[in-house]
Amino acid sequence: MYVAVKGGEKAIAAAHALQEHRRRGDEQLPELSVAQIEQQLNLAVDRVMTEGGIADRELAALALKQASGDNVEAIFLLRAYRTTLAKLAVSEPLNTADMRLERRISAVYKDIPGGQLLGPTYDYTHRLLDFTLLANGEAPQLNSSEAQASASPHVFSLLANQGLAKAEEDRGDEPDDITRTPPVYPCSRASRLQQLMRGDEGYLLALAYSTQRGYGRNHPFAGEIRSGYINVEIVPEELGFAVNVGELLMTECEMVNGFIAPEEEPPHFTRGYGLVFGMGERKAMAMALVDRALQAPDYDENISGPAQDEEFVLAHADNVEAAGFVSHLQATALRRFPG
Repeated sequence: MYVAVKGGEKAIAAAHALQEHRRRGDEQLPELSVAQIEQQLNLAVDRVMTEGGIADRELAALALKQASGDNVEAIFLLRAYRTTLAKLAVSEPLNTADMRLERRISAVYKDIPGGQLLGPTYDYTHRLLDFTLLANGEAPQLNSSEAQASASPHVFSLLANQGLAKAEEDRGDEPDDITRTPPVYPCSRASRLQQLMRGDEGYLLALAYSTQRGYGRNHPFAGEIRSGYINVEIVPEELGFAVNVGELLMTECEMVNGFIAPEEEPPHFTRGYGLVFGMGERKAMAMALVDRALQAPDYDENISGPAQDEEFVLAHADNVEAAGFVSHLQATALRRFPG
């Protein structure tokens, strides 16, 4: 039962002031700048951009600072700001095959055209605290390289050329936009991928893990994970041709999944797909695993795990909605504050 509350304006204002004071911390220490957050907490910035739906590193860093480092609150702030922005144009489809690579790995080929590129990663590091960071240890100096970048086709295109996978086809259909039209279930693949991209990383990671523990028929291999910079192009009406308006750092993951042998088609591998802003590799992998699990009806597979239940997965993936509903249980409408 909820009851109305009278008054409390001064108490709420004081609570906000207290939160701002707590966010600032010890005033004898230098204040953390937005630029520092953007540059030095870059993986947190990547997540806030992806789940907040805005590819702006400065705004994501600002949201993290305002939210005292609470990722979900920062995502909420960025989503709220996003609703005030006008939609100026729709970009051309991103061509990730032309990505200026920072990292590229594959678990299904030892040698691939363009080569494997380890790039920046925590892989192969010892998970031991680096106490030199307490003493303001400096990062090692990097040696610049003038190596010529070579063509790096998608691994799935190699499989398709060998008849082991189906090539993806762009039918030219206008994709759904979940920010303008609420999704309904069952939904299109475009709608599903948008919801997964904005979905909570921890939630998707748990669902992806469940598929590897037997809750759903889904045992994959990392076909390809690539991170790098992609050109963004739009076609202005007054020009009629594509214009480059910038580039985005993104991570793409394609999982190679079980071999299927439909009666009307040659046997081939299936795939799951993930795409995120920045270097959020774990989120991209989890997204790809869940995307493939949700394709179970397309392949007449038995739905035996929660990750294969489309409405369950997608309707509960949004952390802004989830946090809002859970937080309302402590709503101040039940209380009366002095002042």
